[in-house]
Amino acid sequence: MPLTLDTFRLLGRSGLRVSPLALGTATFGTEWGWGAGQDESRKLFDVYVEHGGNFIDTAVTYTEGSSERMLGEFTRGIRENLVLATKYSTLRRPGDPNSGGGNRKNLFASVEASLRRLNTDYLDLLYLHVWDATTPVDEILRGLDDLVRQGKVRYVAMSNVPAWQVSRMQAIADLRGWSPLVALQIEYNLVERTGERDLIPMAREMGLGVVPYSPLAGGILTGKYTGTDPAESTRKAFNKTLGWVTESRLAVAEVLKEVAGELGRTPAQAGLAWTLRNPAVTASIIGARTPAQLQDNLGALDVQFTGSHLTRLDEASRIAPGIPHEFLGGEFARAQVQGTMTIEPRR
Repeated sequence: MPLTLDTFRLLGRSGLRVSPLALGTATFGTEWGWGAGQDESRKLFDVYVEHGGNFIDTAVTYTEGSSERMLGEFTRGIRENLVLATKYSTLRRPGDPNSGGGNRKNLFASVEASLRRLNTDYLDLLYLHVWDATTPVDEILRGLDDLVRQGKVRYVAMSNVPAWQVSRMQAIADLRGWSPLVALQIEYNLVERTGERDLIPMAREMGLGVVPYSPLAGGILTGKYTGTDPAESTRKAFNKTLGWVTESRLAVAEVLKEVAGELGRTPAQAGLAWTLRNPAVTASIIGARTPAQLQDNLGALDVQFTGSHLTRLDEASRIAPGIPHEFLGGEFARAQVQGTMTIEPRR
């Protein structure tokens, strides 16, 4: 059954209702050398909201703060209708060690900066953006819980954090009665499926809704890059930390292009639709730079795969499960724990 932006989903273990596609706003502003100016960003925002979308994603350092400032203007008058998500922990002032990281000082300062720019009294969802491997988890969790109790944040979440740390934090939050984590934002797409090993199963088990970013792998899955000169394509990629152009990734993109053509869809629509099929995924983040791109992305909600199409995509993009999953999924391990008995897994 086709989805719509107002076919809302519950975010993780919370009662928060969000659209299945979130509007990513790292493209709001041109400070990074690419993106959309004020007028184009306004059009993107209006198209998304007019189609029934309510889930907006930003961060305190996106486009040097322009993303949040624009949203503060665009959301005026309709703030209560929207779920505004932002992130903290990325360095806000080069040279100031406490303007980045997960520490309490940066947490509170970042939230105050986001509230001012977004022209709001509260954030619906706050992510820790990038794990710093130095701040104690108790400090992070207690700080997040304090902000929830103060009414400045409604829900808390994690992004770019190892699975074992997220599960550890969720257990601590539950045991101490602190605000639970409700979402996990990770890169996830047809050419980056390694999250399926630990991050995504952990999120399902611990009650976090998965919110994929870069669902089109920095443009690789749109078909914009070709195999004629992958080195040159890599140089042109707008973000060198995401979506590296390689022969293997281009091969996956080619299969996606074939499947999309058979469905009468664009590769971008089919690639986005594939992420939404994972039952752990609540919403994928779309980051268009033009209204035409956004309209095309929204068409992902109408894509209906056949079983053979899904099999082809899975075979083209499949990853090795790694240790210990490969061992545990084999016949030898099963025989060790259940012999010849048949035991159905928990549903």
